[in-house]
This record gives sequence, C-alpha cells and structure tokens, in this order.
Amino acid sequence: MSRRVVQCVVLDTEAEGLDVPPYPGELGERIYNNVSTEGWRQWLERLQMIINENGLNTGDPQSMDLIERHMVGFFFDEGEYGGLPTGFRAPGAKK
Repeated sequence: MSRRVVQCVVLDTEAEGLDVPPYPGELGERIYNNVSTEGWRQWLERLQMIINENGLNTGDPQSMDLIERHMVGFFFDEGEYGGLPTGFRAPGAKK
C-alpha cells in the first residue's frame, strides 16, 4: 500500500499525509490536503497548550470558534492567531 504524500505547510517539505480529514467541513479538507501526520501531531501539542492556557472547553461553541481561529493561524498563517498563547511560559522556564 502506497503512502499518501502532501506538501506539508507546517514542515515546509513533502511528508506522509493524513489518512482522513481530521476535522469536519472545508477546514478539515484543507488540512487533509496540506498537512502531514507530523504537522497534525505538532498541532495537537499546540492545541493542548491553547486549551490549558485559555481555560477552554471543547463542548463550548465559543471555545471551538477560538480553537478554529488558532488552527487556521497555525496551519495557514491567516488571521491574528496561530502563535503561542499570550503569556505562555514553558514548564521550567525562568521568569
């Protein structure tokens, strides 16, 4: 079975693509076509940080709207989101 390869916007190189769209709708298709499995893994790490730093609830539509804005910023550098959460300090980092 051959692997699906995409030009990953996160890694800026060709890499193994996702098996299925990881998110519903047009955004999910866009991610499927432009993000590798490694790029998606990096997003999941960032997502955990975003949820924790902002106290988000994935069952809340307003939280999901913010998550989507971060997702578009992270993957496609669109909008004002996508960077590390404001005030984020890595564990063990000096003040």
